[in-house]
Formats: sequence, C-alpha cells, structure tokens
Amino acid sequence: MKRAGLYVRCSTDQQTVENQIRILTEVAERAGWTIVRVFEDQAISGAKGRDQRPGYDALLKAIHRREIDICAAYAVDRLGRSLSDLVAFLSDIQARGCDLYLHQQSVDTSTPSGRMLFQMLAVFSEFERELIRGRVRAGIARARAKGAVFGRPSLSPDRVARVEKALRDGLSIRAVAKMITVEEDRLESVAHV
Repeated sequence: MKRAGLYVRCSTDQQTVENQIRILTEVAERAGWTIVRVFEDQAISGAKGRDQRPGYDALLKAIHRREIDICAAYAVDRLGRSLSDLVAFLSDIQARGCDLYLHQQSVDTSTPSGRMLFQMLAVFSEFERELIRGRVRAGIARARAKGAVFGRPSLSPDRVARVEKALRDGLSIRAVAKMITVEEDRLESVAHV
C-alpha cells in the first residue's frame, strides 16, 4: 500500500482548498493509498519559491525523509508555474522513489507516458504564467496612461531640505521621522543621497 502525501494550494483568501482535499482523498481511497499527511498552502501564489510556501517545503522534506511514496496534487499549477522548478521537482522526487499523481490532468509518473505528459504540462503552465504577467503589465500601463499613480507620494522639496538639515545636525533617522511624521524607510533614501 502506497503512502500518500496530498499537496493542496490556493492563491487567494477568497479561494478554498476543501474541494482539492475531498477529491484527492477520494482518489486515494479508490487507489488504496494511505494518506500520511495533507500539505497545505493557503493564499500563496504558485509562483512563490519554496521558502515562501511552508506546505510545499514540508512536502519536499517528507519526500526527502522517504515518508511518502506518492505525492498527489489536484493540478500541475498547484505545484508551481515555473517549468524549470516543476521539472526539478519531478527529478528530485523520483530520485527519492516518490511518484506524482495529478488529478486534473490524469498524470501518474509511475509510467513513462505519465512522466512525458507531466513535462508537457509544465511547459503549458509556464506559458500561462507568462500570459498572466503580460496582462498585468498591460493593465498597469493602461492605468498609468489614465493618470493612475503607483507607489508612495514623493516628499516635497521643503520636507527633503528639513530632513537633510536635521540629519546634518546629528539627529537619527528615527528622530527625524518622528519629527516630520514620515516612515523611517522613506528617509533612508534621503539620508543616502
């Protein structure tokens, strides 16, 4: 009987992983797998690295300790969106004797065709991410063209002069920030000019 680790992820707080867990649990029961653990990342983008995805990190550690024989995820984009990261993930888990099951794409990497299909899906997932990135850039450009301003407002020349004088007079950045009610990190740039 295979020991399964279920990996579930959603990108926003408005989404839930409940359906992913339910579906993968049903798959595990039909396949006769024993679910060792559900690894979850709630409201975390698939584009984030391992260090920013605690559930994904815990999954990889469990695979390295050989605690699971198969990793099951709802879809390839739940694991990640970078082709190189997905291919590295597959190579890494297979080197440790762990297979991968992707429900939505019906991929089972215990077969040669499943491994090939996984790599093809990884390519499409990265392509989708690039499309999303392009749409976001276009939206920002459109908003800027309509006059939208991004970031914090600049300090007025008068305030910059007051900050520079206070710093020359020996006040700390924290003291100057309190004096003119501006966040310290904004004064860092003035202090280093």
